[in-house]
Formats: sequence, C-alpha cells, structure tokens
Amino acid sequence: MIGLGTLINTATVLVGGTVGLAVGDRIPERVRVIVVQVIGLVTIGLGLSDVLKTHNMVFPLLGMVVGAVIGELLRIEDRLEQIGEVIRKRFARRQDPGRFVTGFVTATLLFCIGPLTILGAIQDASGATPQLYIIKGTLDGFMNVIFGAVHGLGAVFSACSVFVVQGVLTLFGTRLDALLNDRMRIELFAAGGFAVLAIGINLLDIKKIRLGSLLPGLIVTPLLVYLFADQTGLLR
Repeated sequence: MIGLGTLINTATVLVGGTVGLAVGDRIPERVRVIVVQVIGLVTIGLGLSDVLKTHNMVFPLLGMVVGAVIGELLRIEDRLEQIGEVIRKRFARRQDPGRFVTGFVTATLLFCIGPLTILGAIQDASGATPQLYIIKGTLDGFMNVIFGAVHGLGAVFSACSVFVVQGVLTLFGTRLDALLNDRMRIELFAAGGFAVLAIGINLLDIKKIRLGSLLPGLIVTPLLVYLFADQTGLLR
C-alpha cells in the first residue's frame, strides 16, 4: 500500500507525544532534562555521521550557506513559528506559547529532516513494505515521548507535520528518485547532517540556531552538485 509508511510514522509520533503528555508530570524535571540532553548528543552524532560521508565538503558548505541566506530572506523560521502559534491558539490556548511553539518546531524539524525521510519516501512510494519508515517511526515515537513530556501539545501536533511532509514526499517519491543520482544524494544527506547537528545543538542549549532558515540548503546542495559536478565536472 502506497503511503502506509507515512501513516505508520505519523501514528508513532502521535502516540509517543500523547504518552509523553500524559506522563509528563510524573517524570522528575532532572530526568526530563538529562534525557533531552542525551537525545541532543545522539542527534549530534547522527548529524555528524552524515556530514562525514560527503565526497567534497564544498557542496554542503556552500549549499547550506546559500540556503541559510535564502531562508532568512524568506523568514522561514518565523513562518514556522507563526504556524505553531496558529495551531496553539486553535487547540491549546492555555499552554505557554513559547513552550508549545518550541516543541512543535523542534520536533517537526527533527522528524522531517534526514536521510530516512527521503529514502523512506522513495520506498513508501513504491508500495513495498515501508521498512525504513517503520524503523524511523519507532525512533521518532520514543523520542516524542520525551518531547511530549517536556513541550506538551506542541510535540503532539508535530505528527501533522510528519504526515504532510512525508505524505508529499511519498506522492513524488518516484520522481524524486529519478531526479537524484547517487552523488546528489550523498551531498544532500551531508547537508541534512548539518541541519541535524543544529537540532542537537539547540537541544543542548549550546546556541540558538534558526533551524527553519537551513531548510533551503537541502534544495540548493543537490542543485550545486548537478551544476558543478555532473555538468561541468568541477569540484568533484
């Protein structure tokens, strides 16, 4: 069934966030803090592993720099926060705005950025057993238990983002697979690794990085590979 993986991943995020919301008050603050810090460390590790797979650091570097500039000009981070605030006002008026929006944006980007999101969409579009999204969904669900406990309903509503993003990617999964060659995938995943690293840094409260502004870099990077590696042979 095409799209089954997206439905499974959405369900695991929804269930995980709901469980976290239900048991959040029973988890001591120090436990929640240390678990989020561990998730931050693991996230940095995952991002770094993707970054190190690049064949030429120039591509993800330039792609993310150009993409970040585009993201700031388009104010993507602000727009994501506005979406989170609209949802909060509609469904969770009593929750602290900052807590809700932070949970929504952080969980959304963590669950929607990375190699498994793209590769899973290609597999999901084929109608084959969505093993990648099942694996990803299991991990996302467990992480969202903690996000739900820490950030409340904002983490729960990130399931909507997973459904929309992965659903759209799955609809275009066959075309996406045709557009990307192996080199473009490698550099795209390396650029995604930088974005995942940024999420980990935010989770550890090391430095506030405007994550939404990094998203255009995931489009710019494979485009640079196409223009300067595939077409001209430069920067190989």
